[in-house]
Amino acid sequence: MSRAKPSLPERSITAGSDFLHLDVADAPPGGRADWLAARLRAAIADGRIPVGERLPSSRVLAGDLGVSRGVVTEAYQRLVEEGRVAGRGRAGTVVVAAPPAPPAPPPGPAAAPAPATLFPSAPSSDIFDAVRTAPARIDLTPGVPDLAAFPRADWLRAERSVLRHLAAADFGYGDPRGAPTLRRAVAGWLARNRGIAVDPADVLVTAGVSQALGLLAQVLRPHGIDRVAVEEPGSLGVRQHLNNWGLATPPVAVDAAGLRVDELAASGAGAVMLTPAHQFPTGVVLDGERRRRLVAWARAGGLIIEDDYDAEHRYDRPPVPALRALLPDQVCYAGSVSKLLAPALRVGWLLVPARHRDAVVAAKRNADLGNSVLPQLVLAELMTSGALERQLRLLRRRHVRRRDAMVAALRRQLPAATVHGAAAGLHLMVTFDGDVRDTELAAAALAGGVKVQPLSWHCQRPYRPGLVLGYAANTPTDIEDGIATIAAALRRLSS
Repeated sequence: MSRAKPSLPERSITAGSDFLHLDVADAPPGGRADWLAARLRAAIADGRIPVGERLPSSRVLAGDLGVSRGVVTEAYQRLVEEGRVAGRGRAGTVVVAAPPAPPAPPPGPAAAPAPATLFPSAPSSDIFDAVRTAPARIDLTPGVPDLAAFPRADWLRAERSVLRHLAAADFGYGDPRGAPTLRRAVAGWLARNRGIAVDPADVLVTAGVSQALGLLAQVLRPHGIDRVAVEEPGSLGVRQHLNNWGLATPPVAVDAAGLRVDELAASGAGAVMLTPAHQFPTGVVLDGERRRRLVAWARAGGLIIEDDYDAEHRYDRPPVPALRALLPDQVCYAGSVSKLLAPALRVGWLLVPARHRDAVVAAKRNADLGNSVLPQLVLAELMTSGALERQLRLLRRRHVRRRDAMVAALRRQLPAATVHGAAAGLHLMVTFDGDVRDTELAAAALAGGVKVQPLSWHCQRPYRPGLVLGYAANTPTDIEDGIATIAAALRRLSS
């Protein structure tokens, strides 16, 4: 009887220096596992490594490339998690699935819209979608975090930890209010970082602040609130979102001390939406006297909707307490991880006064039955393990360097401009004296390859012309280049 081992059904690729012509010198510093996973993924997609093929052992490939075995193991693990390869014991790591074929290209590529058409004086509700997809070599759009800094390794570790302990029942429908684990983690995060004491049972997990506003709009209108005052200048996106839900948005001026509470009282609005910790777009903080007046207005029956925008991203000033911590019965508080991790996660939270809680939960249930549970559990792990605080400290150091680079570039290239809001946040507001049309300037900057937002978009009433410039997602070199391009565009328009 033959004692020969049975042959394996999968074919084996010959490992060696010629395997896929890989050259580790092409890998970016600190990103070798990402680089290797991407090369393997591409080879599976285009058929160079077909289904059934066996990859080299991690030991052999690591030795061949001159990298640690952990780099190869990490790359293979990512393909396992994507379902492209599987471990087959003695048979090694085998390709088990190729990605689906990409859809057929459209008959002809649509021409990119002319920059001038993207910056009308009265932007439509889809303007941000149009501008977001417009090509640009440097994107200084405000509100965009440093997406390259997303903590992939921490996220993967947290995800594996969650999956190891997740019971089968946890993959079913969850609580529409959110996973209890995340609600506890959010309550702890708010207590540590924002001074808000809240019962986890009162935390509602949402798909970002935008959904939180939509839920509030559905609940407030039946209670007779059809007008929500907004800051002036204030976020165009927020104003459009509230308008889309049928709410009027009367403007209330913002000055160096924050929202003008006297104007708010005169507006007759039953609710106000504001960003007191770091006002968008001016960057001012609601000062102590204005806070006292606002609290008095709310105690007289007004409702405050607090968007804790950019509250974590502060550099040159002490933390500012959340209004919710002062007046929980009259403040609806919304926050998210969009500016701390990534907007793509679509995870935020909402705290509402007890009298509105059941109605808001019902609206959330009707909207989507609750957020996806797995990302909630992973985020909870990041919050409770300290990884999110470490990420925040890293981002603060990076943002300060980029903020300083933008301020210095503005002083050199646009010395006559006034810079606002440098002490915190992810953006600066710049205003100009003289006859400048900021929509024309934004269009001219985009024609030069730099994407910005005109300040006039965020104003309902006449205001000084200006730009809103994000710095978090760009290197100091790109920031310098972008500001130089804007300055050149302004000189051409002024000549």
